Amino acid sequence: MKLTAPVSALPSRRGLVLSATALAFSGLGARAAQAVEGGDIVDQVRGYGPLKRDPLGVLDLPEGFSYRVLSSAGETMDDGFITPDHFDGMGCLPLPDGRLALMRNHELDPDETRLGPSGGRPELETRLAAVPAFDRRPDGRVLPGGVTALVVDPATGRRERQFLALTGTAVNCAGGATPWGSWLTCEETMVSAPKTGASHGWIFEVPASVTGPVAPVPLVAMGRFRHEAAAVDPGSGRVYLTEDRDDGLLYRFLPRSPGRLVEGGRLQALAFEAGGTDSRNWRRADMAVGEIRTVRWIDLDEVESPKDDLRQRGHAAGGVLFARGEGVHLATRPDGGCDLFFTCTSGGERRLGQIFRLTSQPAAGADRLDLFVESRDTRVLDYADNITVAPWGGLVVCEDRISLSPNHLKVVTPEGRICALARLRIRTELAGACFSPDGRFLFVNAYSPGRTFAIEGPWKAFSETLATA
Repeated sequence: MKLTAPVSALPSRRGLVLSATALAFSGLGARAAQAVEGGDIVDQVRGYGPLKRDPLGVLDLPEGFSYRVLSSAGETMDDGFITPDHFDGMGCLPLPDGRLALMRNHELDPDETRLGPSGGRPELETRLAAVPAFDRRPDGRVLPGGVTALVVDPATGRRERQFLALTGTAVNCAGGATPWGSWLTCEETMVSAPKTGASHGWIFEVPASVTGPVAPVPLVAMGRFRHEAAAVDPGSGRVYLTEDRDDGLLYRFLPRSPGRLVEGGRLQALAFEAGGTDSRNWRRADMAVGEIRTVRWIDLDEVESPKDDLRQRGHAAGGVLFARGEGVHLATRPDGGCDLFFTCTSGGERRLGQIFRLTSQPAAGADRLDLFVESRDTRVLDYADNITVAPWGGLVVCEDRISLSPNHLKVVTPEGRICALARLRIRTELAGACFSPDGRFLFVNAYSPGRTFAIEGPWKAFSETLATA
């Protein structure tokens, strides 16, 4: 079965360690490297120009860019429920009538019911108990995690309505849009009884065309672990999955029927063809930036993992360790292959983050993995999380460290240069970056207090030249 999806790609490039020193050798010039000593390096490499302070103190953007708040936590939605907090992963999918659906995750623990769709109100708890829900707490209340849907006008970027699309799940972190028009929402937890009524750590599928809560069905064959994100290869229907653990693996799911994940399939983990089972670079240089490794895939068994040992069994069989695998984006190529970019939030010698690229070339046989980016300076890249590909071909990366420094949207160019696209002035993380199909709007979330932004501006005006002043 041949699947279809939007095509985007990043040109290949020589791998570079993106530190203050390496930037000077990547064609960016000495001024960018020197700026680390006395300035903010992310404002020295100019893609769209310097960031302008937002008078509202929310989101700084370059000249010519603007944002609109589409949704905020605590609002009453069109179905009468409360907009849950903890906005996380998100996907943008076209609807049959031409509108857009933003499918948004809510990373809520079982005990955070006051931040969920009921807002802790007894009358809404009663209403929520009547809708399809995956699980409930021992006291009978529906678990607050899940997915909300926003219907957006593609011409104006304005929200038309928002409503609950999935409920009763826990810690819905990231996920991925499918080529057949659905959202895969991933639970980043292994919570189970007695705290909850059922085990968690599953993936659920939510069609973008829903108008209310779907009946939740865990996709058990895709494994039970601390899921982060998912990306589907539109050619084969394979699904790549990241795991948010310091000793996590990279998984690949081979569906029995492409496009019908509920029918099951085979779960595999990435392993090197020869030498090594670690990519984290924590204690030694396990993998150099730009180094290319041929990989193989090992089959996994007992993927329901009641003992939470799937990654350990996979590693014992040769699976490569990754440091908190998080955001993932798949870009297809004209030759029928694909490039899968994924972040490891705490990877690297300084544990500031890595970005890997998995290259699949059907005609060439084995897949290959290379370390595309490893940050060595917080001002260059700090805790890379969700990622997406911009219409002009660069990676847009969300930072998610909550510290004294603000989090940014960073751009990684195909040549390996990094600059800032946005600066969040709220002390929280950025998540869920995704573009509208026509590339006009970039949608992104602030985690908590939750807000969803629609950003627009002169995207084609990107420049890789340095500021001279």
